[in-house]
Amino acid sequence: MSILVDGDGCAGRDIIESVAKKHQLDLIVYCDINHVITLNYGEVKVCDSEFQSVDNILFNNCIAKDIVVTQDYGVAAMVISKKAFAVSPSGFVYDESNIDRLLFERHMKAKARRGGQRTKGPKKRSKEDDERLYRSLNNIICSNK
Repeated sequence: MSILVDGDGCAGRDIIESVAKKHQLDLIVYCDINHVITLNYGEVKVCDSEFQSVDNILFNNCIAKDIVVTQDYGVAAMVISKKAFAVSPSGFVYDESNIDRLLFERHMKAKARRGGQRTKGPKKRSKEDDERLYRSLNNIICSNK
């Protein structure tokens, strides 16, 4: 089991890093060349800046039982298909029971935006998001060792 992070714009990296270190899991953060990420524990893999290159490389390197931290529903759906775990940076666990609905909602919001409607952006990150992320990662790790 490893923790793989879609590092472009991922909040909570310090929490992810501390959980990986605590459980002595490999941590790999993927980002494109336009981002500078430094870690005290783990490895940063820099990818080119082509469209979806980070997502594709992360997916290709993911195996069953890995934990993937991403805010991208598409990436989450792909890694779930490989029997890996997908978690948002706010600690929400994506799985077969909720990913189809999330993808559909994303589609409907994109359609509304193309039609000129405005949709709400993400909420400001909170302390509860940090706590949920910590709990979610620990629960997945402890339940699957």
